[in-house]
Amino acid sequence: MNFSQFLTLMTANGSTSASGYLLTFAPLVLIVVFFYFFILKPQKKQEKQDKEMRDKLDVGDEIITNGGIVGIVTQVKDDTVVIETGGDRSKIRVMKWAIAKVVTDDDDDDDKK
Repeated sequence: MNFSQFLTLMTANGSTSASGYLLTFAPLVLIVVFFYFFILKPQKKQEKQDKEMRDKLDVGDEIITNGGIVGIVTQVKDDTVVIETGGDRSKIRVMKWAIAKVVTDDDDDDDKK
């Protein structure tokens, strides 16, 4: 049985109609809309927020990298940041994309209240 015979069996009068195609593809369209609004759009919004956070980095900001390293920014370049970590003041150069979070003093003040 080929596809045209299958379509003939599925329709009452042997011809396909526009409403038949619409009903066939409606679940697929709903799935695509669902993925856009609940997966793709929030992901792009988060990526935009992360880019803004990394672009606003300044000397003296305390950061946490994706690897869990905590340090204070001492130098900012185009795509890298030099951070100072630990009590011995060792310096590490990391890529901006590896910065997970900027820890600000404003957050600490809010926690104390």
